[in-house]
Amino acid sequence: MNDSAASPGSEPDAPATDEDAGPACVLVFNANDPSGAGGLSADAVAIASVGAHALPVVTGSYARDSAEIFDHFDFDEEAVTEQARAVLEDMAVQVIKVGFVGSPENLSAIAELTADYADLPVVAYMPNLSWWEEDQIDAYLDAFQELMLPQTTVLVGNHSTLWRWLLPDWSSQRSPSPRDIAKAAADKGAPYTLVTGVLLPDQHVDNVLATPQTVLANARFELFEAQFTGAGDTLSAALAALLASGAELNEAVGEALTYLDQSLDGGFRPGMGHVLPDRMFWAQPEEGEEGEDAEAGDDDDAPEADNDAGAVRH
Repeated sequence: MNDSAASPGSEPDAPATDEDAGPACVLVFNANDPSGAGGLSADAVAIASVGAHALPVVTGSYARDSAEIFDHFDFDEEAVTEQARAVLEDMAVQVIKVGFVGSPENLSAIAELTADYADLPVVAYMPNLSWWEEDQIDAYLDAFQELMLPQTTVLVGNHSTLWRWLLPDWSSQRSPSPRDIAKAAADKGAPYTLVTGVLLPDQHVDNVLATPQTVLANARFELFEAQFTGAGDTLSAALAALLASGAELNEAVGEALTYLDQSLDGGFRPGMGHVLPDRMFWAQPEEGEEGEDAEAGDDDDAPEADNDAGAVRH
């Protein structure tokens, strides 16, 4: 009997009603990030900020600061599975989000879980893994293609990251379009792809929701003159939360991109490295209300943009 069980003679707990249910729940698989730039902390704040509730499953942890990743330590797949099944058997989950989970074994465990809950949409984010050893990258990407993409509803990633991963033998002189990348993802089982950071002339980027057949939505923004960390987790988490809350896919993509843009616009630089998105930008006082608000990203010696998720602004 667990600690919350009714004691002898007490009334049993009433079943939950719709009014009791509260915000929609998003089950999130990701690594802990002690810098707060990305990972589970980014997911939890972004999901809460757009009105849903995160159920965070720790798959491992980075050793990193605001500038770079030094190492990653993954949990074993049993620990990941135990965490996830505990909440799945207790709570109603509306969407699953998969970030960086550290190993092919964890991908296999998560793919098995998502297959068991096949009615739940899955938002999967593929980050830039260039900080990792090449053999680890190859094993992880191969496992993701084989195991996770068939379970994925919406794949999210930067244009260059998805190009290198899904179209490694691309030989055309032109860059692959979002539809080309979406076709490669769909061939592995993911019906929708949100391609971010597609470079355009005049310091602009496009962000495109595509299928192999068509472009479903797109939003063009001006690049920020700063290097951000955590934009991809922010965008994919916001998208998962908006879908969980009942938004249609096109609407959810548009709102998630707007949320990311505002988070980057309010970004801040807590250390000596990159600028981090302010995922709670809406809770900050207006300028002049409480002291002077410093706008991060305006620092004269801020590094140039890396656009890990199409770091953009209007």
